[in-house]
Amino acid sequence: MRIIDSHTHIMTPWVAERRTELSRADPCFGALYSNPVAKLATAEELIRSMDDAEVSASIVLNIGWRDHELCVRTNDYLLESGSRWPDRIIPYCMIQPAAGDAAVRELERCAAAGARGIGELRPDMQGYSLLDTELLSPVVRAAIARKMAVLVHVSEPVGHVYPGKGAVTPEQPYALARAFPHATLVCAHWGGGLPFYTLMPEVRDALANVYYDTAATQYLYSPNVFESVIQIVGARHVLFGSDYPLIGHRRALDHARSAGLGPEDEAALLGGNAARLLHGEAPGG
Repeated sequence: MRIIDSHTHIMTPWVAERRTELSRADPCFGALYSNPVAKLATAEELIRSMDDAEVSASIVLNIGWRDHELCVRTNDYLLESGSRWPDRIIPYCMIQPAAGDAAVRELERCAAAGARGIGELRPDMQGYSLLDTELLSPVVRAAIARKMAVLVHVSEPVGHVYPGKGAVTPEQPYALARAFPHATLVCAHWGGGLPFYTLMPEVRDALANVYYDTAATQYLYSPNVFESVIQIVGARHVLFGSDYPLIGHRRALDHARSAGLGPEDEAALLGGNAARLLHGEAPGG
């Protein structure tokens, strides 16, 4: 079975060299990496982790830089890594919607260079809101036109606080999905619990094109979350994600497999759904 990790992060080496400076300058980077124990991984380290766990390919995400130029500079590394390992590394790009036309041009540049999506958007740390559909419309419509997924960090409105949890809770991606029903939206970290609201018929209808990834599950839920969410939204909506390097591939896979899903559901989770996503298909497509 081809395993695809839908949520990983890598960083160009110069970011690690400037960790202290960037931690002070950027809210998202500071929240995630100001602690020197927090690991920053290169593309080479990602490949080694994938090989160790027999992961075929990984989607690599940027972080929510507030400065447009930092988005551009760090996107370059992800695009370069994708060109070096075209069958293993699938880049997404970061954009700053508040940059206006420059954000759309950056999305177009990255799409032409092989980016398959945008993310991991961090609206609260980038200084905008998912409720601001006028601001987001140009970049989301550009993503729709290029069959690029839009991946958003979402966190739980309850539970423990952790570094980088943020303040984007389920009502925000729900509003985004309603405003742009043709967008393929990926809600990271189980959508902060958003799948549970699809027991409401109108919510289920509005979220027909939404995937949920499993990144950092070990820090959030017990293994039965896999079966519970799949029963509610259907196996086609769930993407395996490790959140590497926060969690290694092998550890994340062991946790997913411990859920005891049936063979078809497990195959969809660990790679089948991601393959459809990368072909531009929404969950119901």
